[in-house]
Amino acid sequence: MIGPSSSAADLIAHLRTLRSEDNIAGMARFGIATEGAIGISNPDLQKIARLAGKDQTRARALWASGIREARMLALYTFEPKELTAAEARELAAGFNSWEIVDCAADLFVEAGLDALIADFAADEREFVRRTAFAMIAGAAVHRKQDPDESLLAYLPLIEAHATDGRNFVRKAVNWALRNIGKRSATCHRPALALAERLAAGADRTARWIGKDAVKELTSVKLLARLR
Repeated sequence: MIGPSSSAADLIAHLRTLRSEDNIAGMARFGIATEGAIGISNPDLQKIARLAGKDQTRARALWASGIREARMLALYTFEPKELTAAEARELAAGFNSWEIVDCAADLFVEAGLDALIADFAADEREFVRRTAFAMIAGAAVHRKQDPDESLLAYLPLIEAHATDGRNFVRKAVNWALRNIGKRSATCHRPALALAERLAAGADRTARWIGKDAVKELTSVKLLARLR
């Protein structure tokens, strides 16, 4: 029985009983790194995480296993209030999939590690840089208590990296821009202005980011909501 007293070894042994080759093949089709994967869906991992509860020491052991499902379970069971910037940097050094990045970004946002965003954005590693913009995208949605100005302050960072043509970076930069623009009427105008500027620029990647953002930020449904 899985519970708060379950060790990392107990949880990994349980995960192995749920192995699915079909799920592993499906993950690969969505660009998820499947080396060491067991093939368990994230909703099922979240159910296991709720049963296991938060445990920082155990989460570190799960992460160290290198198993895709154990690492996702680690991210679900870290205690955000106890996560340090140094630990977040160590985790980021092992990122190998957009899925891991996006889950970790939510954890980092909940942990209040905003100071890492600029450093992650400056990092040349694709998945580390993606982390910065996934954090911005997550903060725009989940940190409703933050002032709009704190999100608008990231627009120059978005513009600075809008020419990074790597797939997992450009999509995250676009995601961050769109989420800021959808956050509120105050955020919408500056975000749309940046999107339009990028859409009219010379760089191919920046134009794609800008055009896609403009399309969403000028939708009738969104404009009606922001009135």
